[in-house]
Amino acid sequence: MTTFSHDTYLSPLTWRYGSDVMRRIWSEDEKRRLMRRVWVALAEAQFEAGLVTAAQVADLRGQQDQIDIERAQQIEREIGHDLMAEIRTFAEQCPLGGPIIHLGATSMDVLDNVDALRLRSALDQIIKRLKRTLSTLATRIETEADTPAIAFTHIQPAEPTTVGYRLAQYGQDLLEDLVELQRVHQNIRGKGIKGAVGTAASYGQLLSNSDYSPRQLEERVMLKLDLPAYEAATQTYPRKQDWLVVNALAGLCASLHKFAFDLRILQSPPFGEWSEPFGARQVGSSAMPFKRNPVAAENIDSLTRQVAALPRIAWDNSALNLLERTLDDSANRRIFLPEAFLLTDEALIRSQRLFEGISIWPGPTARNLRDYGVFAATERLLMEAVKAGGDRQHLHELIREQSLLAWQALQKGEPNPLVDNLLGDPRITALVPAELANSLLDASAYVGDAPQRARNIAAAIHAATA
Repeated sequence: MTTFSHDTYLSPLTWRYGSDVMRRIWSEDEKRRLMRRVWVALAEAQFEAGLVTAAQVADLRGQQDQIDIERAQQIEREIGHDLMAEIRTFAEQCPLGGPIIHLGATSMDVLDNVDALRLRSALDQIIKRLKRTLSTLATRIETEADTPAIAFTHIQPAEPTTVGYRLAQYGQDLLEDLVELQRVHQNIRGKGIKGAVGTAASYGQLLSNSDYSPRQLEERVMLKLDLPAYEAATQTYPRKQDWLVVNALAGLCASLHKFAFDLRILQSPPFGEWSEPFGARQVGSSAMPFKRNPVAAENIDSLTRQVAALPRIAWDNSALNLLERTLDDSANRRIFLPEAFLLTDEALIRSQRLFEGISIWPGPTARNLRDYGVFAATERLLMEAVKAGGDRQHLHELIREQSLLAWQALQKGEPNPLVDNLLGDPRITALVPAELANSLLDASAYVGDAPQRARNIAAAIHAATA
């Protein structure tokens, strides 16, 4: 039996990234168990049609879980066909049932149904983990719904928002990802039992003296597998299904990537508002002991960037799977399907930890709001001054001039003088009393209905994840 150790190449997905549950779904052992499950379901349906005996079916069922990968690999080295090697391994274990394994079937009657079952199980895990992540995020949204912060457009200070409303943007995106993943999950289908080119001609030949039709046989097998089948298939199920699945995963990864990238920006000391958890014994840099790098967020962005590249491979498999089938999809599907799920799984694991442990620092958040929010708050002062009879164009120019002077002061490292300059300008105070002007320039109240909208998103998440 082939064994692996760290003195040979191992994919990081073998041990570093992804959960044990997801690795199990995409394991060689699980694949062979599912292959045998399909063969047993086929034999059971063929017994019901009068093609095989009860003793043969019982023999197969009794050895169904006796996976022997070592023996299968020995046979494969001789014959060069992995599925036939598994059939022969299974047949060696079943003296009665062995002769009827795979009766009427082609390889993809087994493998494509196995892959559909694995896709569905893997999507189950992603959906469960995404729901947990969303639930955690919804709690943070509610906690921070009213916390004012300066918003940034073009990575430049803009108007105020709230921390909860910013978090709600990620929640809204992830909620849409959940809906799409659930839709794709509900539509997963297997090839069915249709033979070499999808016409079920081999099964028709087997059933020529039976009251069973090929469709009835297929329906019985797929019922036993609890898996719907495509109505039309060639030698494979439509490879469009793989693209739909991987594209949904890539969409989820896009949402996680944006959150992680934003966190990286906000953890930078010039912003300093957010930071990811950092362990007491964690090392940030081998050279600079003081470093607290956003390594988890960077890891999420690295993993999700890889997932973003995978839909193209699935697209090619769908578009270039010529006529009734070509085999140029087989090797890459062994790689990119488990890769897409394991990478997404790891990105979700790390994202949930960040949503749970992210620090929202009140000091830098208030500082940035104080230094930059006042620029946005001048809009309120302008409106009030015009309401009091002022000339809008004249006041606009006055505030613009004072704002430019304030920006120069900030760029020199000086405190923002804008409030004092405006409150000391008689052209302003003649229209708006200084006390009122001072309150208008407090940007912390200039967040519109962001708090309620944030709570609305949190409520929608709770409803969708209940």
